[in-house]
Amino acid sequence: FDPFRIPSKFACIQGMAQAEQLLARHMADGGKLPESIAMVLWGTDNLKSEGAQIAQALALIGARPRFDDYGRLSGAELIPLAELGRPRIDVVVTLSGIFRDLLPLQTRMIADATWLATIADEPPEQNFVRKHSLAHQAQHGCDLETASLRVFSNAQGAYGANVNMMIDGGTWNDPQELAEMFEAKKGFAYGRSGAPVQHRALLESELAGVELAYQNLESVETGVTDLDHYIDGLGAMSRAVEKARGQAAPVYIVDATQGSTKVRSLGEQIDLETRTRMLNPKWYEGMLKHGFEGVRHLENHVTNTFGWSATTGSVSPWVYQKISETFVLDPEMRARLSALNPKSSARVADRLLEACERNLWTPDAETLAGLKAASNDLEDRLEGLIPAE
Repeated sequence: FDPFRIPSKFACIQGMAQAEQLLARHMADGGKLPESIAMVLWGTDNLKSEGAQIAQALALIGARPRFDDYGRLSGAELIPLAELGRPRIDVVVTLSGIFRDLLPLQTRMIADATWLATIADEPPEQNFVRKHSLAHQAQHGCDLETASLRVFSNAQGAYGANVNMMIDGGTWNDPQELAEMFEAKKGFAYGRSGAPVQHRALLESELAGVELAYQNLESVETGVTDLDHYIDGLGAMSRAVEKARGQAAPVYIVDATQGSTKVRSLGEQIDLETRTRMLNPKWYEGMLKHGFEGVRHLENHVTNTFGWSATTGSVSPWVYQKISETFVLDPEMRARLSALNPKSSARVADRLLEACERNLWTPDAETLAGLKAASNDLEDRLEGLIPAE
């Protein structure tokens, strides 16, 4: 790939259209034009799309890439308000560590765009970036350039928010702990110089104004319930937004995997993936052909579904109910999973019970009793008290 030409011209056109589609969906759901949006950028996804997600961030701000006479990326420039046709939207960007490492020019370009918007001589009601930067400056007593910082990631050499590990290990008591871990790990701001500076308090104040959060989905092979990295990024950020603003903000997925782009709520995306993967006999029978590893993948899906509940509360009760009925409450399937992978099959039941214990799902009394009995059965099989069938 050529880092000097990302985002490409095509990606800029695509990113602008996708950004407007996101705004239209949010307003169709009853929201107003948001003043502030939070988004997650991944490096590999932007390489696949030639920078379409980067272009989305710029389009929301009302900016575009600036290239030199040799066609190399050299910064950002603002789109005039008359051409933009709406106010500049404030965008808080969280980068993956891979994005930070692979695309430093693009990191500085986004920071340049927010700085240019901050110093633009435009009315605050038409430039939410400037409006919020001035408010941050007053709140934190910092210079205007610091107040304009909107790009956050880990410290150099560090990766991830570790929220996925907390969820997998059950090492949290309160959802606030998940938000605090995210803030601590991702609270390093990247400005026009590219050097990271710890600004956790600034990140918190910026997240307090966020009205929606989102991330793109670029691979048809993996969804938001396949990889816990989505939870570690988008899920953890959404939990931090809720902590900062005192209430949850809508979460969207921009699906650009095939055909025309589709914008779904996170709940809709989880429902879709649950129906087409986890509960689809063609999918799970294909998984089970892989034996031990296939059951481990089923366990991962359940854990990731649980992770979305822990971070966003966007999982419908029917999802847990159907997963329970299909893989745990059915004696034949339970014995089959246990024979292939006793440890993972026991963890599936335990994770469903953990969702109950943490009040993320409230099953009826019969289902709860059945889960407890099934969990005991799977533990006995794991310990060899019941012979494998």
